[in-house]
Amino acid sequence: MLKYVNGGVVFQEIPDEVTLSINISNCPCHCPSCHSQYLWKDIGEPLTPFVLERFIAEYGSDITCVCFMGGDAEPSYVNELALYIHQEHPELKVGWYSGRSRIPRSINKVDFDYIKLGPFIKHLGCLTERTTNQRLYKRVSGESFSDITERFWR
Repeated sequence: MLKYVNGGVVFQEIPDEVTLSINISNCPCHCPSCHSQYLWKDIGEPLTPFVLERFIAEYGSDITCVCFMGGDAEPSYVNELALYIHQEHPELKVGWYSGRSRIPRSINKVDFDYIKLGPFIKHLGCLTERTTNQRLYKRVSGESFSDITERFWR
């Protein structure tokens, strides 16, 4: 079972969206120089549909997207939660920030509107740097995604 540590509204992770960002613990990626090393630990509370409903009710129409920040330990469960949101809240977009280099086979890409891939590599920088190895993809139709990483560049 995935656990979350905290969540809150953010404006920078997904372009043009007001995003409920949920930080998931037990990250297996352990990227050197990670800014959220506390998420390497198996801490927090279980992330369930009931918890998602509480978050969504708390923020209501103020949010347009829910983004899972991590969850690489159980990508199939991240997918289940994404599908749940799309079924119960079709007005909301769903994003996933993964530290993996590739989308796992257990992921059904149509259940996500945005997927960020790539481990953090300090000398390459984060999404705001043109040298980054990380990529943010936006679903344009079906399983077709477009790389929108340049939207972060200064």
